[in-house]
Amino acid sequence: MTTTHEPPHNNSPVRAAEDATVTAATDDKVKLQQNNHDDSEPLRSSVRQGLEVFMQNRLAVAGAAIILLLTLFCFVGPFIHQTDQVHTNLADAYQDPGGPHPLGTDGVGYDTLGRLMVGGQTSIIIGLSAGLLATFIGTIWGATAGFLGGWIDAAMMRIVDALMAIPALFLFMLIATIVTPTVGLLVIIIGAFAWLNPARLIRGEAIALRSREYIVAMRGMGGGSVRAVRSHIVRNAIGTVIVNATFQVADAVLYVAYLSFLGLGVPPPAANWGGMLSSGLAEAYSSHWWLLYPPGVLIILLVIAFNFVGDGLRDAFEVRLRRR
Repeated sequence: MTTTHEPPHNNSPVRAAEDATVTAATDDKVKLQQNNHDDSEPLRSSVRQGLEVFMQNRLAVAGAAIILLLTLFCFVGPFIHQTDQVHTNLADAYQDPGGPHPLGTDGVGYDTLGRLMVGGQTSIIIGLSAGLLATFIGTIWGATAGFLGGWIDAAMMRIVDALMAIPALFLFMLIATIVTPTVGLLVIIIGAFAWLNPARLIRGEAIALRSREYIVAMRGMGGGSVRAVRSHIVRNAIGTVIVNATFQVADAVLYVAYLSFLGLGVPPPAANWGGMLSSGLAEAYSSHWWLLYPPGVLIILLVIAFNFVGDGLRDAFEVRLRRR
């Protein structure tokens, strides 16, 4: 007797369900890719517009160029113009500019051009580090206070108001007279007390953002405050944070110059522009102009450059704010 085996049907219920699952997964993947693509397009467009706005600001471009040139001058220059900035040589003291010393020498024989390079490293490192530290502390403090609101916000901002009533420079001077200043200590001192303005600024942003629908919805679904501050408040206020950081760096550079000018900066043989300016001022009436004007001009250029860049970034981020 012949037995006939029927081939399995390709349209069985199990196979149909599998095909439907695969098709649905494929459709979801395609939709997700399309959504990601659609979301990335406005971001790229916003970045392009912001960059165009920044490049149209000639002062901002000039400021960025000055910062780049001064950074190269301070950190690459010593490899090209090599000098001894550790050991003094009184035989070379007060040499006029020219020859192996394009900007002359100071009272202990240090090459002034090489001193400017090494001193610029200290000023830039302290200013940049302290400015970023102040921005970080102020951002976290202000975002937390503004997001939580209520009595927590009131208490945190009263602390800010109390600290703002104390003259910052006086506080820096007081601490610098108690302990021996080092690069790390100056970064901590300046950064730990220069965060008050960023905190007030970011708090205002947080208050404006905490009532947005997506944040209210996230909190309604049980989202934590830490996640909200990190992922939404700070993220959406990043433009304000970056712009403020440039101004904080400029302020930190000035604070370093103030302290060093008053003799409370990093002690010799370490150099910085504020200390050089203080030493040069004592030579102002002895025709040694190269000891006074170069460090003063470089301090002014660096501070103005960061302020120009900050203004340009603020205009550029306004494009993103208009699209938000």
